[in-house]
Amino acid sequence: MQTRNEKINSIPELLAPYLHGKEKALHLSLVCFFSRGHLLIEDLPGLGKTTLALAIARTLDLSFGRIQCTSDLLPSDITGLSIYNRDKGAFEFQAGPIFNNIVLVDEINRATPKTQSALLEAMGEKQVTIEGKTTSLPQPFFVIATQNPAEQFGTFPLPESQLDRFMMKISLGYPPKEAEKIILRGGSKRSEIYSIPPVLHGEEVLSIQRDIKEKVYLSEKMLDYVLEITEATRTNKYFSAGLSTRGALALTHTAKADAYFQGKDFVVPENVKAVAEHVVAHRVVFREEYDNLNKKELVRSLLENVPTPV
Repeated sequence: MQTRNEKINSIPELLAPYLHGKEKALHLSLVCFFSRGHLLIEDLPGLGKTTLALAIARTLDLSFGRIQCTSDLLPSDITGLSIYNRDKGAFEFQAGPIFNNIVLVDEINRATPKTQSALLEAMGEKQVTIEGKTTSLPQPFFVIATQNPAEQFGTFPLPESQLDRFMMKISLGYPPKEAEKIILRGGSKRSEIYSIPPVLHGEEVLSIQRDIKEKVYLSEKMLDYVLEITEATRTNKYFSAGLSTRGALALTHTAKADAYFQGKDFVVPENVKAVAEHVVAHRVVFREEYDNLNKKELVRSLLENVPTPV
């Protein structure tokens, strides 16, 4: 009988035929999910973002909802609203797509700021308030939002408060040539994803999330290492705003999940380094004169200058 760790590590192999060349993105997505965070994917359309989200939902046996953002999308289109039932003579609440375990918010930066802000409470508090009534969202709850690069036409950049709600930000990128050749030969397999057998089930998923939080050890040395990285972002000449305390917490949570995936019950510096650029880069703010620099490259450079504990 497979252990939970073995089950998690079997997911990339199971999904390989559907996510050609996306192994790293899948690993980071699962790290983010099991860290109880939310994921932002910035990339061009047509590179497999929807397929990735749907595949995760299927393998973890979780409900899946999708929100396609447009400039006329309303907050009630996300949360739901009460509709009058003439037969019953009363209003009935119709839940929106936010009431799913995994919610794909496609092209989030095409929605207006008012609609974007409707996600803040859901992502931060795992609850929504509708018509004065607060309702808890199903657990686990995971938002995968996608956005177009900032220079694309008709986009509304996410404010810093919204970006900070995302534990990680990643890009899928173009697939390797051989992987793309396989896709072109076989065509899209998204419809086949619905027949994938679940690897884990609801209570197992929640139990793994608890184990990562409570049973993966973070030593004093590793805590100091995370704090030194945090301080380095705050004193760096290129940044006007460094990593927040929420960002530092995200770094510890994701490093724990990365260690768990490797079968360890303690965090080492390599786990922190593996997730740092995806946790830190979207949270720091460049000074205006350095705004054209690559944030991820700067974060990698910053990590090289922070002494690694031994």
